[in-house]
Amino acid sequence: MENKKRCKWCNLKNELYVEYHDKEWCKPNFDDAYLYEMLILESFQAGLSWECVLNKREEFRKAFDNFDVDKVCCYDEEKIQELLLNQGIIRNKLKIKAAVNNSRIFKMIQNEYGSFYNYLKRFTNGKTIYETDCTTSELSDNISDDLRKRKMKFVGSTIIYSYLQAVGVIYSHDKECFLYKYERV
Repeated sequence: MENKKRCKWCNLKNELYVEYHDKEWCKPNFDDAYLYEMLILESFQAGLSWECVLNKREEFRKAFDNFDVDKVCCYDEEKIQELLLNQGIIRNKLKIKAAVNNSRIFKMIQNEYGSFYNYLKRFTNGKTIYETDCTTSELSDNISDDLRKRKMKFVGSTIIYSYLQAVGVIYSHDKECFLYKYERV
């Protein structure tokens, strides 16, 4: 691993975390499959660290049928019980049930707007937001409020803010970070 200055939150001792920071975080990726995966993963972060969720990402992919939204929408009580026994993921019953519920609402939003990204764009006009050192914003408040009105769970403003950073809607690399210099050019 090169000796580069990274965002202060990045645990340099965790290669997976460094790779996520360097190659994925804040990079625009508006493919609905990715937007869905990140929304589900971020909802599991509530009360935990992103590093904890990221370390279990591959196990989540296996457990949630590679984040196939159509398959997850069909999960029944038997599948939920199977997930609760899976030691490779976060086994919180409320979060697992929310993931299934949120998947169904994600599909409804896709059907309503043509894609989940089209839904997000209505809040941003398709623009990237540049800000650092925030955990919520008016944007994350508005999206969170709308998702909660649609009955999604574990989508508070802080979770949604992290989600928007993860998928590249909000660009938040620290000014000292080596990626800040190149991304802003």
